[in-house]
Amino acid sequence: MMTKICRHSASRTVTAICLLVVANRMTGPHCFARQPNIVLIIADDLGYGELGCQGNDEIPTPNIDRLAAQGTRMTSGYVTASFCSASRAGLMTGRYQTRFGYEFNPIGERNVDPRVGIPKDIPTMAEVLRDAGYATALVGKWHLGGHASQHPLRRGFDEFFGFLHEGHYYVPSPYDGVATMLRRRALPGGARGRWQHGDLVLSTHMNHNEPPYDADNPLLRNGQPIVDTRYLTRAFAAEAVGFIRRHRDRPFFLCLATNAVHSPLQAEKNVMERLPHIADIHRRIFAAMLVSLDDAVGEVEMTLSQLELQRDTLVIFLSDNGGPTKELTSSNLPLRGGKGSLYEGGTRVPFIVKWPEHIAAGKTFDSPVISLDILPTAMAAAGIDRKDRMKLDGVNLLPFLNGRSTGEPKRDLFWRMGRRAALRSGRWKIVRSSGRRSTRSSWQLYDLSRDLSERHDVASSHPEILSQLLRRWERLNAEMAEPLFE
Repeated sequence: MMTKICRHSASRTVTAICLLVVANRMTGPHCFARQPNIVLIIADDLGYGELGCQGNDEIPTPNIDRLAAQGTRMTSGYVTASFCSASRAGLMTGRYQTRFGYEFNPIGERNVDPRVGIPKDIPTMAEVLRDAGYATALVGKWHLGGHASQHPLRRGFDEFFGFLHEGHYYVPSPYDGVATMLRRRALPGGARGRWQHGDLVLSTHMNHNEPPYDADNPLLRNGQPIVDTRYLTRAFAAEAVGFIRRHRDRPFFLCLATNAVHSPLQAEKNVMERLPHIADIHRRIFAAMLVSLDDAVGEVEMTLSQLELQRDTLVIFLSDNGGPTKELTSSNLPLRGGKGSLYEGGTRVPFIVKWPEHIAAGKTFDSPVISLDILPTAMAAAGIDRKDRMKLDGVNLLPFLNGRSTGEPKRDLFWRMGRRAALRSGRWKIVRSSGRRSTRSSWQLYDLSRDLSERHDVASSHPEILSQLLRRWERLNAEMAEPLFE
C-alpha cells in the first residue's frame, strides 16, 4: 500500500514538474522559440543593378552579397509603386495601397496633410506583430504621413528613431566629414554644369534646386526632436543594433528603413577613399553612400551572429523602388526605366530573404513575388492567423522558398499610379505610360521571358493576349479606391 501511495505521489510530482517546465517555457526567456525575430531592411532608391549579387562588381557590397548567399534572392521581386511613399504603404499593409486611396507620393509640406497616411482601420505590419507579442521598432525613414495621427508610435511601433518625411541630410550643415553634391538651378556667375570648392559640389544636371529636406522634418527619438551629428546611415545602424541587444530575449520586429541611397548626395570621406577606381565625383559619392549602407547591413548581421540569433531571425532586404539614374547615377540594368516609371526598372528591385534552416541558402527564386508578400510571410513565420480577416493581397512565400510547394504563386500583379498603369501575368506584362489617353492603343505588351529590357512592344502581333490582360487590369482596377490626395 505504501508503495502504491509513493508511486502515486511520484506520478503527481512528475506531472507537477512537467507542468512547471511548460509554464516556465511559456513565461521564461525561451518561450518564444517558435516565433522568429523579423528584421526588415528597406533601402531607398536602390537600383536593380547596383549590388554585387545582382551582377555589379564596381561597388563592393560584401555584406548584402553574403545575405544573398545565405538566403534566397528573388530575381523577379517587385514593389507596388515606383516611388517611396505609396510603395511603403503597400509593403506595410500587405494590401495594394490603391485599395485605400494611397496612390501618390507626398513630398515637402504635403507630408503633414491629414489625408496622408494609412487609414486607422487597416493594420500595419508593426500593429499585427505587436499584437502577437513582438517588440517593434522603426529606425530610419517613415514617409507614411507627417501628421500627428500617423506618427509611427501611433501605428504599432514601440520605438522610433528617424524622420517622418521623404528625405533628410546625412549630416547637418556645414557638412563636416562628408563630400556633398547638391542640385542647383544655376551655378555661381550663372554658369551651367558643375562647380566644386573643397568637399562641396554643385550641379545643374537636374535643372532644379536641392529640396529643403530638413525643413519641418527634424530627426526624432520617439516623439522628441534631437540633434545628432553622426553620419545618418551610421546612426541608424547603431540604433538598430541597440534595439536588437535590448530585446534579445523576446521576439522583435525591427524595420531598418535607411534613407540611403536617396538624395541628397552626401558620403563619408573616409569611405570615398575606399573607391579610388571610380573617377567621376558624382558616381563616387553615390557609391560611397551604398558602401555605408552595406556596412550598416553588416553591423546588423554581425550583431545577430554575436547574440546567436541568426537561426531564429527572418531577415528581408529590398529597395522601395528602382533607382533614379539621372539624379543618382543609379543602375537598373538590365531593366528599362527607373524611379517613377512602371517599366521593370521602376518596380523590380533587389529582394533577398534569409531564414536559416527554413529557407534555402544560395538559391534564386525566379517567379514573380511582390512586397505585398512580406506581411503574410512574416505572419506565417510568427504563427499569426489573421490573413482572411485582413483581406491581404500578398501570399505567404515560405512554402515556395522551403520547397514544400512547387511552382509559383498564382496571381496577377497590378499597378496604378495616376495615368501610369501596368499588370504582369506570368511571362506577359502590359504597360501604360503617363500622359496618354486611356485607349487600347496606349497600352504596350511585353514578353518578359524573351525581352526583359522591354524593348519590343508586341501588342500588335498578340492582340488576344493584350485584350485578355487589359480585361484583368480593368477588373482589378474596379476594386480600387479614388486617390485620397495627390
